[in-house]
Amino acid sequence: MPLQIVTVPCLSDNYAYLIHDADSGDTALIDAPEADPILEELRNRGWRLGQVLLTHHHWDHIDALPRILEAHAGARVVGAAADAHRLPPLDTPVAEGDTVTVGGEAGTVIDVSGHTVGHIAFHFADSKLAFTADSLMALGCGRLFEGTADQMWHSLSKLAALPGDTLICSGHEYTANNARFARTVDPDNSALAERTEQVNAARSVGQATVPSLLSDELATNPFLRAADPGLQAAIGMPGADPVAVFAELRRRKDAF
Repeated sequence: MPLQIVTVPCLSDNYAYLIHDADSGDTALIDAPEADPILEELRNRGWRLGQVLLTHHHWDHIDALPRILEAHAGARVVGAAADAHRLPPLDTPVAEGDTVTVGGEAGTVIDVSGHTVGHIAFHFADSKLAFTADSLMALGCGRLFEGTADQMWHSLSKLAALPGDTLICSGHEYTANNARFARTVDPDNSALAERTEQVNAARSVGQATVPSLLSDELATNPFLRAADPGLQAAIGMPGADPVAVFAELRRRKDAF
């Protein structure tokens, strides 16, 4: 049976996720932005937390961890070994290719450095879930606070190679702004125009636009389309190296 997923809005625009294996009762949390909504969701569902999977060290992904562990003593903390010096204390340091297990399902760790160096994602193939936090985002990607354009393009390319029906569980509700930017660099993309309308309609009534399907991201997210000739032409870089195109897209988005 696939893992059950619950999206938990936190802070002003963050998302945390709970995944639950109904057969074993095992539950894991991905990132810890804010304690109250996460603890309330666990309490309402009667779930006991067994693990916390951390994607990277930024405060809005880890700051609630002490309170959560107070309420769920014994939950094990999993995070990148390469980032252990600036993450909360880890019970299980991991690196790319390692696995984490929730109930009967193993998830694979993917190094997605770029937003930060040491950022990781978790891919649960059987349940078609990828927890990408601030690497691949709905219609966007994270700023390059620490990594290079080459690193981030390499990281996004790994995620782009996952099956198209993978649900991309990213870390923020940035989609409407990302859509506005995407339209400026990919104006002739009809799938993007349609998705922008859907995103705006959802946000107008307070609905979340995250998670999103990877197939939709591949068709509409400019940061995954840096090798696309149409997008390259639209920004005046026909035939350019995709890394250079990606870097230009990220530069434009940073100034948007």
